[in-house]
Amino acid sequence: MNGLLCLLAAWCLGGTATAQEKPHWVASWATSQMVPTGENAAPAEDLTDATIRQIVRVSIGGKRLRVRLSNAFGTTPLVIDAASVALSADNATARILPAGARALRFGGQAVVTIPAGADYLSDPVDLAIAPGADLAITLHLPLPPERQTGHPGARAHSHFAHGQQVMAEALAGAKIATRWYAIGGVEVDAPGAGALVILGDSITDGYGVQPNTNARWPDRLAARLRAHPATRNLAVLNAGIGGNRLRLDGTGPNALARFEREVLAPPGVTHLLVIEGINDLGTLTRDAPATPDQHAALVREMIGVFEQIVARARAHGIKAIGGTIMPDGASAYYHPDVANEADRAAVNAWIRAPGNFDAVVDFDAAMRDPKNPTRLRPELDSGDGLHPSIAGYQAMADAVPLALLATATKR
Repeated sequence: MNGLLCLLAAWCLGGTATAQEKPHWVASWATSQMVPTGENAAPAEDLTDATIRQIVRVSIGGKRLRVRLSNAFGTTPLVIDAASVALSADNATARILPAGARALRFGGQAVVTIPAGADYLSDPVDLAIAPGADLAITLHLPLPPERQTGHPGARAHSHFAHGQQVMAEALAGAKIATRWYAIGGVEVDAPGAGALVILGDSITDGYGVQPNTNARWPDRLAARLRAHPATRNLAVLNAGIGGNRLRLDGTGPNALARFEREVLAPPGVTHLLVIEGINDLGTLTRDAPATPDQHAALVREMIGVFEQIVARARAHGIKAIGGTIMPDGASAYYHPDVANEADRAAVNAWIRAPGNFDAVVDFDAAMRDPKNPTRLRPELDSGDGLHPSIAGYQAMADAVPLALLATATKR
């Protein structure tokens, strides 16, 4: 009897310990997926018997990690027959630190077949990484996919070589591109951490940022969060796609269509910041004038998408933060007129109205020229009247009140 009691006690104690040691997975890095077309698609020969090493910067650290691979837009299964993750020693040359290299396994196997339209998580890897660390994810593809899944706006060098070299310290004869393929995220085991998703367009994607500089405004915001005790455990996930729109597909799927995959699927998401809409406003009249009814319908439909996003976020316990749409009055690409500006003002008024979002970041107020509020401040303008400069991206990051992002663990 005593032995049985001891056995039961040990089981209970063991059960408690197991519960305490249960991993808390949080997405630390992510990128939006789409179908690369034209020059953004990798040549088939570059993906045949190909080792691809891609560099990403995580936002928070952890004691273990796992990698999410993506065949989200593939039409046939994608075979990856070897993969690794390592600490990067030199992002420009894709050299890794051999001591920080780990082979990836999938259900204990080196080979993984990712179904069409799906993502696939690697097994957990014991590799402690620091906040802001640069990781090299290396894949070997025996054959190219029928249709590629990737992210054209990587603004980081990816390295392509032939032969199976996933554990090599450096890749012999590598070719360089500035796009990501078949990688969707990095998740870390980080108790007490949460994540912020930033759903956006080319401004969030980092238009104008040079490769390997990590100067996008979400990068700068992540650095701010890491430096503050109240927010250092909040990851930043960049869900920006150049040319993206709220209502219609443009470059990549529309914001509402990608909401589940990019906001709800990553583990640990506690906050969402939406800064989209400039491309909806601009494309309405870029090629031809619009009637007053068309302008009114656009505003109504944009607000309708925002309402859908907020409702879905709240249903999953995610704090929904609205970002006001910044001015584009000097844009030669969209050449907005008085009616376009009225549309922007109407949408921004809805975003600012109490209760529509859980909180607001007023990027419009932070970035507009006080002397001409339909334009960006000259010192924050990249020169095209639409996208911020590098200083402008820093100003956007600085405009986010950290009090809005107090970490709340999501189970």
